[in-house]
Amino acid sequence: MRLALIQLGYGDDETMPARIERVSDLVREVVDRERPDLVVLPELWGPTGFDYRKWESLAEPLDGPWASAMTRLAAEVGVTLHAGSFIERLASPGADGRTLANTSLVVTADGERTAYRKIHRFGFGSGEPKLLEAGDEVVTTQIPSGTGESVTVGLSTCYDLRFPELYRRLLDDGAELLVVPAAWPMARVAHWTLLGQARAVEDQVFVAQCNTAGTHAGTEMGGHSQVVAPTGEVLAEAGADEEVLVVDIDTRLVASTRESFPVIPDRRL
Repeated sequence: MRLALIQLGYGDDETMPARIERVSDLVREVVDRERPDLVVLPELWGPTGFDYRKWESLAEPLDGPWASAMTRLAAEVGVTLHAGSFIERLASPGADGRTLANTSLVVTADGERTAYRKIHRFGFGSGEPKLLEAGDEVVTTQIPSGTGESVTVGLSTCYDLRFPELYRRLLDDGAELLVVPAAWPMARVAHWTLLGQARAVEDQVFVAQCNTAGTHAGTEMGGHSQVVAPTGEVLAEAGADEEVLVVDIDTRLVASTRESFPVIPDRRL
């Protein structure tokens, strides 16, 4: 299975429509050049991850312009696209009374869509917890690979990476590959790389982490997207600037790693 992670860099001077156009061109270029099975974009690359003031005005329903544009793009280039996440306007308030959510979207070339609402909200009571409804569903999806087989992919977003219980649930649901779009800041980028490697080792799965580059709302983003094997080996890692990682993974390594070092059956909790 070939993965392409687009570590998008941007600043506050680029409008959301201009960024959507630029990202669409980047996806077209990557697909034309590399022929990946899955393209991954970062978290909240449209409304930005830290400029909370814009979220209300840029929120859209799940069938709104942003999601529709990403669906058309996946069909146009003939690829499965993890479009990163956007601010979704919910049809009605959730349990916390919020009407917005941080929602990731995966779209296949034939238009099948899978949405995941971020469960763990970053901000310690402000930011995401103050503005967004928390997701309450653990989500996996089947993504076709170049071999004709499907790979079970577990979905999560950014701050979720700090909560291993979610990844145990994804493991129990059959995940072989964990995809983590993010807007993770440079100040804590060492945690980003360490936690991704930990999730890969403890669950014996592939982990693909796609972060943001650049600076927005005064926050320098961390970059350093990476793909980690079930053994903990880092197969590829980006730098701090905009970059595309293209990595071929053999999902048979999940089964062979678990067979050669069968730690998972020893779980007691």
